[in-house]
Amino acid sequence: MTSKKVWDPFVRVFHWSLVVLMTANAFVLDDESKTHQWVGYAVAVLVMARLVWGFVGPHYARFSSFPPSAKASVEQLADIASGRKTIHLGHTPLGALMIYNLLAAILVICVSGHLMTTDAFWGEEWPEELHEAAVTWVELSVLAHVLAVILESLRTKVNLPRAMITGYKRIP
Repeated sequence: MTSKKVWDPFVRVFHWSLVVLMTANAFVLDDESKTHQWVGYAVAVLVMARLVWGFVGPHYARFSSFPPSAKASVEQLADIASGRKTIHLGHTPLGALMIYNLLAAILVICVSGHLMTTDAFWGEEWPEELHEAAVTWVELSVLAHVLAVILESLRTKVNLPRAMITGYKRIP
């Protein structure tokens, strides 16, 4: 096994902080509470910081290291279907699509949640409907993400959750 430093501390703290805050807002805190709103603002700040880090952070954190690619995603699906094991040090092509999906959808949650607190949208239903739809989308996406991480870890023999904790991928 070769051990390779991949995830920097910011990416790992961002990831696990987002997990905790989103879980709290989705399943623990009262939707009508001020705490729910403040946690939402904290999530927005985290995502904005991650967007900046995607341009100035180290190699594997940069968006340029995992551009969205339909072709590469189809190739990864073909690898999975055929049993080929291509090891990616950073994000896989499908993982990259999931990251862009989650960042965008979480921003929609944050913006729509904020709009629900403003006088300009008082009584309007669409911000709340958008907020709820985006929350459902993120919940489904997170479920798909977790399942994919488990399956890819088993398939490639690379413990992806461990890498997101330690920062190091152990490559067979």
